[in-house]
Amino acid sequence: MRLFADTTPLRHRDFRRLWWAGIPTVIGANLTIFAVPVQVYTLTHSSAYVGLAGLFALLPLIVFGLWGGALADAMDRRLLLIIASCGLAVSSLLLWGQAALHLNNVWVVLSLLAVQQAFFAVNSPTRSAAIPRMLPAHQIAAANSLNMTVAQAGAIVGPLLAGLMLAWVDLSTLYLLDALTCLLPIWATFRLAAMPATESPGVQGSSRWGFAAVLDGFRYLAGNTVVLMSFVVDLIAMIFGMPRALFPQMAHESFGGPVDGGTTMALLAAAMSVGAVAGGVFSGWLPRIRRQGLAVVSAIVVWGLAVTGFGVAAGFAAGRAGALLWVAVACLAVGGAADMVSSAFRNTILLQAASDELRGRLQGVFLVVVAGGPRIADALHGAAAASAGTAVAAAGGGVLVVVGVVIAALVVPAFVRYRVGIRLETEESAADKV
Repeated sequence: MRLFADTTPLRHRDFRRLWWAGIPTVIGANLTIFAVPVQVYTLTHSSAYVGLAGLFALLPLIVFGLWGGALADAMDRRLLLIIASCGLAVSSLLLWGQAALHLNNVWVVLSLLAVQQAFFAVNSPTRSAAIPRMLPAHQIAAANSLNMTVAQAGAIVGPLLAGLMLAWVDLSTLYLLDALTCLLPIWATFRLAAMPATESPGVQGSSRWGFAAVLDGFRYLAGNTVVLMSFVVDLIAMIFGMPRALFPQMAHESFGGPVDGGTTMALLAAAMSVGAVAGGVFSGWLPRIRRQGLAVVSAIVVWGLAVTGFGVAAGFAAGRAGALLWVAVACLAVGGAADMVSSAFRNTILLQAASDELRGRLQGVFLVVVAGGPRIADALHGAAAASAGTAVAAAGGGVLVVVGVVIAALVVPAFVRYRVGIRLETEESAADKV
């Protein structure tokens, strides 16, 4: 039974309430993630506008992810979660309204998407920073694994459910269901204990709320090698090794699927999330790992090798959708499981290494890295595929991940040596500077 996910954090009332409320909420959020590009394309018949939706989502994630993290350190996290959850519900209701009223204005859709993502960018780091207030330190890794399993499961169930529902209801219903599912975390958050800001020596007045507070978080990162490296290795893994932008072309050209996607595209798109969910289900061993830095490096090496295998399988497939398609899907699933392990440990390092008055800001940086890395990867992989082909772009990216993370581990051995429970040498001095 130790192979299965450690559910010990669910014994704690506050975490249990948020976790159970998060299951339908994640599914609802993925209904909107599915609906927005479909509506944008229906209105414009242009993939350029669909790509523009990504930019409208990314900019609020960066700005409000950093500022929301600062807010999470400056005010009661319970109150901030309530505000952000209400904002998500209202923005989803507005998306429903514009679709139900048939406004047919793409700029309204994109603007409301940006508003929704701004509230999400505040909610996400605040929610993560609240976990150490609910649980003892030795249960944080298990809690992160449980949360990631739900997130990845929602990424599978949400789009599949949306595709089935659109045969019976119109697009506006997807937005409405998302808004309704937002009510559950609002209810759960109201019942949490208060989480007032932790007093931090040297941080006074407006600096706790404004741009200076964000800079405090970056100064802390500059003085904490282990935490900084957790971001660096993730950027290496995502920028060089995330081949999702290549899936449509590879589904058609490498594996013989239809040009409009079809089942082949669906298999490639879902494979990583399936692997991540499987990794979460069988994550019972994660809390027993003490050398978490080494675990992160090892998981990213496996991720890189899996992506390399995916590219090689695509290269040999040559338009045939036979056994090599399933080899490619299996490689992506292995990569998804490895990414889940890496992310769980990186977030655990971040939550345990940072002092409480800085956790929100560092979670904001974490959100920006997680959101920004794959989008940079989309551009790089697209350019590489145009010049060298999709198989070479994917396989070469996987090789660069392995090489890059090994070099990073050799250059900064302190990250590989990091063990859970060991106080970082720079933590006290960095906290004092803030």
